[in-house]
Amino acid sequence: MEKYDDIVVGSGISGMTMALILGMNGRKVLLLEKNPRIGGAVARFYKKGIPFDTGFHFTGGLQKGGILYELLTALGIRDLIQPAFLSGDHAICCIFETENRQYKIPYGIGNVKKKLKEYFTGEASAIDGYFDKVEHVCAQTPSMNLRTLTTRHQSLEEDFISLDEMLGRLTRNPLLKAVLSGFATCYGVKPEEISFADHSRICLGFFESIAHVKGGGGAFVKAFETKFRDFDINIRCNDFIVDLAGIHDKKVGSFILSSGEEISSDNCIFTIHPREILSILPEKHLSRAFINRVNLFESSIGFFSVFAVLESGFEEPDFDDTIFSILPGCDLNQLLDPAYTGTPALLLIKSVEQVGGENRKTIVALEPSFPEHVKAWKDSQTGMRPQEYQDYKKTRVDAVLKRIFRLFPEYKNSLRVLDSASVLTFRDYLNNYDGSAYGIKQKLNQFNVIGQLPLRNLYAAGQSSLLPGLLGAMLSSFIVAGSILDEDTYNKFLLKNLC
Repeated sequence: MEKYDDIVVGSGISGMTMALILGMNGRKVLLLEKNPRIGGAVARFYKKGIPFDTGFHFTGGLQKGGILYELLTALGIRDLIQPAFLSGDHAICCIFETENRQYKIPYGIGNVKKKLKEYFTGEASAIDGYFDKVEHVCAQTPSMNLRTLTTRHQSLEEDFISLDEMLGRLTRNPLLKAVLSGFATCYGVKPEEISFADHSRICLGFFESIAHVKGGGGAFVKAFETKFRDFDINIRCNDFIVDLAGIHDKKVGSFILSSGEEISSDNCIFTIHPREILSILPEKHLSRAFINRVNLFESSIGFFSVFAVLESGFEEPDFDDTIFSILPGCDLNQLLDPAYTGTPALLLIKSVEQVGGENRKTIVALEPSFPEHVKAWKDSQTGMRPQEYQDYKKTRVDAVLKRIFRLFPEYKNSLRVLDSASVLTFRDYLNNYDGSAYGIKQKLNQFNVIGQLPLRNLYAAGQSSLLPGLLGAMLSSFIVAGSILDEDTYNKFLLKNLC
C-alpha cells in the first residue's frame, strides 16, 4: 500500500495551493483530480484555436503589496503570473438599462471615491463611510494579511450586519447602493444575505486594482505545474476517493480510490463541495447536527455564458480589456433571486488574446443562472440532451446578443459566437456538484465547513469554506495548511517566502 503524508482532493486553485504549500514543507503529497486534467474552474478551453476562460476572468489584489500578490509570492510563483491591469480610469462600466445611466468606475480606492462623488453629488459622506468601513473590516481581519494569518480570528460587528443593512444606514440612493454592491455577481449572494464583512473582504482587492492575467486561468495552472516539479507532489487525474477504510479512534487508516487502489495517508484535505465531502464520509461517524448543517447550505449563482470573438480585421482602435456590468434595475436582491424571471443582469468581459501572433478580440458574456433554471434536464448527459434544452440555450444566446448589439451596434456583422454554456455544462465539464460558480452561498451568520472534519485526519478547504472566488479559495488553503503543519514550521515558511 502506497503511503503519503497528505492527500489533496480536488485540483482547482485551492487544491493546487494546498498541495504546493505542503510540498514546499517537505511532505509527500498526492493531488487527486476527477477530471482528465488539473485546474478545475481556472483551466482554459479552446474553440477554433481561440482560448477562453472557464471560471477565472479577472481578479483584484495583484498590485504590489496586494493580498493576491502576497499569496503568489509566498508560493514562489508570483513571477510566473503576469497581470494585465485594466484601464485605470474605466476598469468597470456600470450600465443601468432602465435608468439609462452609465458609470465608469476606475480602480484605486482614492480614485473610486473621487469618481463616485462626481457622479453622486451630495453623497460624499456615504461614500467615505462605506470605504472607511470596508478598509476597517479588512484591517481587522488577520487572514487578510499573511503575516498575521495564524492569529485566531474573532468576529467583527460587521460580520453580523448584512450588506443591505449597512448600505441602508449610509444612503437612500438606490443607484449608489447598486453601484456599491455591484460586485455581488463576483460572489453570487444577495446583498440582504451576505455580511458586510465578507462583502468587504471579497471586494477590497477589486477596488484596489482589477486585472486579467496573461494566459488567463491557464497561467495559474502552468505556474503550479512548474513549481510542483521541485517537490514530492504526485498528480493523479481521472481518480477520486470512493470509500474510507480502517477507521479507528475517529481517524481514517486508508483510502479506496475509484481505480480500486488502496492508499494510506496521515491527512486528507478535501477542496470540493461540502455535499460531495458528506457523500464520502461514513454517516455513522457523523453527528446529525453536522449532516443537517451541510444539507442546509444553499448553492451560489451559476452563469449562462456566451463565448464570442470579433472577426479578424474588425477595427476598433479603443478596444481594450474592460468589464461592463449591465443591470436592468437597481435591486440586486431581485436580480440574484432564483425565482426572478425578468431580464437578468449581464456581465460583459472584453479582452484581447494572442493567437498565432495575431490579436483576437474576445467577448465573454455572463448572465446569472441557477440549477433551478435547468432542473428539467438535470438528469441528462452532455451530448445527449433533448431539443428543448437546445432551444433554451438558443433563446438565451439570442437574448444576450440582442443586448450586446444594443450597446455596440458596430458589432452586429462581426461578432461570432463560438460556444455557450449553461449551469449543466459547467456541472458536467468541471465535475462539480451542481454547476454553481462559487460553491455554497456565503450567508450572514452561516457556520461554514473549514479545517478539521469529524474524522480527525480529514480537513476541508476551498471557496465554500471561507470566501468565494480565487482569493477565498487560496486563503482557505493557507489557513488550513497552517493547522496541519506545526506552528513554528509554518511561520518560518511564511517569513522565508515573504521576505
